[in-house]
Amino acid sequence: METITGTVVDEAVIEEFETGLRGRMLRPGDEGYDLARRHYNALIDKHPAMIVQCAGVADVVAAVNFARTHRLLVAVRGGGHNVAGRALVDSGMVIDLSHMKGIRVDPTRRTIRAEGGVTWGELDRETQAFGLATTGGLVSTTGIAGFTLGGGLGWLMRKYGLACDNLLSVDLVTADGQFITASADEHPELFWGLRGAGPNFGVATSFEYRLHPVGPVLAGRLIYPCAQAKEVFQVFREYSQAAPDELTATFGLRSSPDGMPMAAIVLCYSGPIEAGEAVVQPLRRFGPPIADLVRPMAYREVQMLIDPFYPSGLCQYWKSNFLQGLGDDAIDTILAHFATVSSPLTAVVIEHLAGAVRRVGPDETAFGHREAAYDLLITSLWTDPTESEQHIQWTREFWEAMQPFSTGGTYVNYLDEGRAADAAYGAAKYERLVALKNRYDPTNVFRLNVNIQPTA
Repeated sequence: METITGTVVDEAVIEEFETGLRGRMLRPGDEGYDLARRHYNALIDKHPAMIVQCAGVADVVAAVNFARTHRLLVAVRGGGHNVAGRALVDSGMVIDLSHMKGIRVDPTRRTIRAEGGVTWGELDRETQAFGLATTGGLVSTTGIAGFTLGGGLGWLMRKYGLACDNLLSVDLVTADGQFITASADEHPELFWGLRGAGPNFGVATSFEYRLHPVGPVLAGRLIYPCAQAKEVFQVFREYSQAAPDELTATFGLRSSPDGMPMAAIVLCYSGPIEAGEAVVQPLRRFGPPIADLVRPMAYREVQMLIDPFYPSGLCQYWKSNFLQGLGDDAIDTILAHFATVSSPLTAVVIEHLAGAVRRVGPDETAFGHREAAYDLLITSLWTDPTESEQHIQWTREFWEAMQPFSTGGTYVNYLDEGRAADAAYGAAKYERLVALKNRYDPTNVFRLNVNIQPTA
């Protein structure tokens, strides 16, 4: 096997490494290799030299040490949901945590400890057995690891903060193969960096979160004809600015199954159902909507609301930016570009932030951009790979047209391969992150991420 320096790792050395694993190592030609390298995004087609399916922390330590010693490119896979494909690598090593599924809820302390291969659907199943939850991904198959290390926008964020705001500690294997726990009391500076720029500093093997009482929520979609989209958009803007923290809502544009463009407001009210009904009533009166799918439901159900729109196996290309606001010019630009949408599977989503997201101090975590009120996400999806160029071009042109309304910042979990790290972390925090990178990964072992370049 060839390394990034052009040298070749002896086969006997590889076999010795494999023998020492409790988990399984897959190489090209092995049974299960093609399944293990398959990605959520059909555009991603990478061929790792080895996929180390770790059974526990000892396997992670062994894999990190082997990769560092032999100068292998390393990708780390948790849920494998990152649309840019950072969980895989050509020719190098994938440290695959997807078989590490340990979860333990402490209902008395209202905390949970979960390993790095757990998805949000799996975590929610365990916490909801006790009527508890924490802010998680909008798609249930998303892994907790990358999502949390990048910040974590979700349905509970306006009431309880981001996923990283609910993080109590992280177990981490660093680039030199050391196992450490980072928290507010242990390695606090590293803990700061892990909450927003985490993939740069090591392999996170488990996470401890704070939990909150979350019973049935009022959630679902209000669907309007696209002819009313501008009025709905303006109502969403005014409504969201006055909404209580219990309500998290998004505005979306997408085509119906029969190809008709539609506008929708998707919401989750995480408070008493009766109070939520009163909060939602103005949206129900407006229009009125052609479909009102808002109803009381279990939190696990709301976490799967948009799963059908983002299935595995489709071609995907995303672009995103935080927005300064939603003025009429921004709304007109969004609607004009969506009118030319190149795929009926593509969606444009405006996520409303603020609330508890903004009440965390701007320097308390590496995650930045807390001043933004909205996030724009353009998710282009299609089935035929031969159409990729036209769909990617449409997405890029749309994103470029929105730059006058952007804060210049991007949510790291939505960041495509073409953007600089300071768009995700912010220039003001970058120097502090470089200092952490110099300390914990001075040779940039963990570089297949939104990378912070070490200077050591």
